[in-house]
Amino acid sequence: MNSAAPIRKNHRYWFPVICAIVAVGGLLYVQFKPELERNFAGWLTSAIVLFFALTTALWFVLLSGFSGKSRWLTALGLALAFVGFKTLLRVDGALDGRGLPRFTWKWTPAREASLKTPAVSAGAVVPVPAGAADVPQFLGPNRDGVIRGANLSRDWSAKPPRQLWRQPVGIGWSAFSVAGGRAYTQEQRGPDELVTCYELATGRLLWTHANPVRFVEWQGGDGPRATPTVDGGRVYAVGATGILDCLDAATGTRIWSRDVLKENNAANITWGVSGSPLVADDRVIVTAASGTASLIAFRKEDGALLWKGGTDAASYASPVLATLAGRRCVVSLNAVTLSIHDPATGAVLLDYKWKEGKYPKAAQPTLLEGDRIFLTGGYGYGCVMLQIKFEGGRLAATELWQNNKLKAQFNTIGVRDGFLFGLDDGTLACVDAASGERFWKEGRHGSGQTLLVDDLMIVQSERGPVVLVEPRPDGVRELGRIAALSSKTWNHPVLAGRYLLVRNDQEAACYELPVNEPVL
Repeated sequence: MNSAAPIRKNHRYWFPVICAIVAVGGLLYVQFKPELERNFAGWLTSAIVLFFALTTALWFVLLSGFSGKSRWLTALGLALAFVGFKTLLRVDGALDGRGLPRFTWKWTPAREASLKTPAVSAGAVVPVPAGAADVPQFLGPNRDGVIRGANLSRDWSAKPPRQLWRQPVGIGWSAFSVAGGRAYTQEQRGPDELVTCYELATGRLLWTHANPVRFVEWQGGDGPRATPTVDGGRVYAVGATGILDCLDAATGTRIWSRDVLKENNAANITWGVSGSPLVADDRVIVTAASGTASLIAFRKEDGALLWKGGTDAASYASPVLATLAGRRCVVSLNAVTLSIHDPATGAVLLDYKWKEGKYPKAAQPTLLEGDRIFLTGGYGYGCVMLQIKFEGGRLAATELWQNNKLKAQFNTIGVRDGFLFGLDDGTLACVDAASGERFWKEGRHGSGQTLLVDDLMIVQSERGPVVLVEPRPDGVRELGRIAALSSKTWNHPVLAGRYLLVRNDQEAACYELPVNEPVL
């Protein structure tokens, strides 16, 4: 008697094989496209992996020839896993500058919930430590990300940096400004947005000023973004919700305050007010968020409104004072335009459209000799070099070159000896300012920050380490490295003489850097 041949089940293996081929092809595309924008590459990689996982699960449950029991148990397991994921996990900000979500257990307390504001020492006498220098505003004394005359030692092996202090701080992405031995920043502690003042040499908290507001945004994180500006014994600070405070630098006592967004019926921008106040003559100038004006100026003495200028919405850069085509002016990179204003009246002298405002622009305009301005942005914006001239009673901009060779996300590009240095989509790069040619690109630092210091560069990597490098047109050489911080860091480093201040949304630290002794 002949036995019947077993029936071969059709598993339709062609379906997962095709999905695997598509997924591998997509991953190879990302891998071998070095100029592919890092944020897009990160999201695309995640989407490819998710696509393959979902299509494989659907194939197994709906199309494969496995037993019904196996398929429905698998479906039940996947459903329980999804419910468990939604029940047990929550999004806790972004993993890094690519914006991918970071997941944590729902019962994990918010980090700043247990961070109490310690006793303060308002009015305390604060000595200025030897070798300190004032850095009274964002990105250094000249607001350009360049420090001159620091005379740092190049050998961190023989003379390692010395940590002076380290302590927890409230969340936020503000940097420090330094004046008279005091370091000022902004941080969020619970429901209060604070301006805080620390002693530079010891990290002792001297005073705090609180506003009962909290900016909340899942991807960029909660808390303030802008860096305070110190001028004439006063601190000017703008929070993420648009509250501009003028405080006594010694005690933190409020002198005057303006709620910029509320007073102008302006909606906040997606990731919060981020532009640091600019003090120019008798004015303090701030960005105005949603487009009722590009910039607003207040009298620094009493906060009286002086002028409003422009109509473009703000982005995430800060206004900067410049002299272009023989005219003193204020430069502002906005959501859609680069605008140049008369600092006395706010009148718009130039309104140059550069890309649409779909994505944030956070890098400062870089000012170069010869009345040139370099603009750069991440998220596929690329960069452009502009020549500014005075024509027909107004300023005019001509594009000298544009390309995608230097795409800075949060990092402001520094210029030295005709070369642009900074992070091209997370990797250190050098570009010829005259031609736009990129000479090299190496050393991954993520969405970090750079600070040109004489012929050296301090790189604050996104993951926390600080690296000392020597960038030259013919290459870059690493000279030293310290594990300054240990988690996501988007805050700009500050070098106040020989004192390096670093912070992120968890802790702050101060290092004394070795310097070369003067030759007698």
